[in-house]
Parts: sequence; structure tokens; C-alpha cells
Amino acid sequence: MALSGASGSGRVLSLNTLVRLRRAPRTPGASRRRDEGDALGGPASAHAPRRLPLPEGMTVPLGFDAVAAPARLGPLVMPRLPRVGCVYADETHWWWIVPSDSDYALRWPSPAHYATGAVLTGMPDSAPPALLHRPDGTIPYTPPIPLYLVLCRVTGTTPAWSPTVRA
Repeated sequence: MALSGASGSGRVLSLNTLVRLRRAPRTPGASRRRDEGDALGGPASAHAPRRLPLPEGMTVPLGFDAVAAPARLGPLVMPRLPRVGCVYADETHWWWIVPSDSDYALRWPSPAHYATGAVLTGMPDSAPPALLHRPDGTIPYTPPIPLYLVLCRVTGTTPAWSPTVRA
């Protein structure tokens, strides 16, 4: 199946082409609500934003973002995931690499935070988080839907698409 581009452009877009298109770049943190803090869960600070570096040899055909959660949740999340991509950690937070736009139509459960472009704001200027887990192969992604469901479970949050059952 192919879609024709703008009238008269002569450009044909196939599904293969559409997969490679990206939404307009967003400024890190631009999609945050005003009452949300930074990617670390605290108020925005004056520290320079930094992007999580991917290990050598990783390919990111879908771009990449990160989901942060408090470090106390990390050991509860990891064994419940069917596949684990790159995971970074420091004393206070763990970050899972997910495909870009994994926040589309999805509200990640608090205290987890979504970091567009895997850009961490509010980080002290010390060493970046350490790579805790590197997957086999060259794809750094943790599947976002299982990660979302596991984070909902460990935080006691009902997934947004699940209605509350009343007796």
C-alpha cells in the first residue's frame, strides 16, 4: 500500500518510508506539564542537560528516549520484563532506553518520568549514570508497553486504558 504525497508532488510514501519519518523535533522537556519536574523527578534546575550516551555499536532505527524511575523500583522492574534494552543507573534513578515517541498517547505512572531524546535535565555535573545492562545485539530498546505495564504494577497505578472495576 502506498500513499501519494501532497497533490502534484509526485512523491509516493510507502509504509517503509512512513516508518522512517519522524515528528518534528521537540525541545527536551517541552512536552512536560508545568507541574512536573525534570527527568529526575525534581524541580527543573540550572544544570546543563545531558543526553545518555549509547554504547558503541548500538543502532537506533526509531530514535531513542528514556524512561526514568526511582532506583528502589529498578530491581522490581527488571525481572518482570520480557526483554531488557540498555539500562542506566546511579544512586537515585534508573533509566530504560525506549524508541522515540513512546510517550505518544501514554501517561507514564508517577514517579516514573519520560525523558525526550534521553536528555537528562537537573543532573549534577558529575559523572553520567553508569550502564547497568547492555542487551545482546545492536538494538538498545526495552519494549515500552511491557515497561509501562510493569511500572504501573510496581507503583500500584491502573493503566490509563483500563477502566476501574467497581463492585
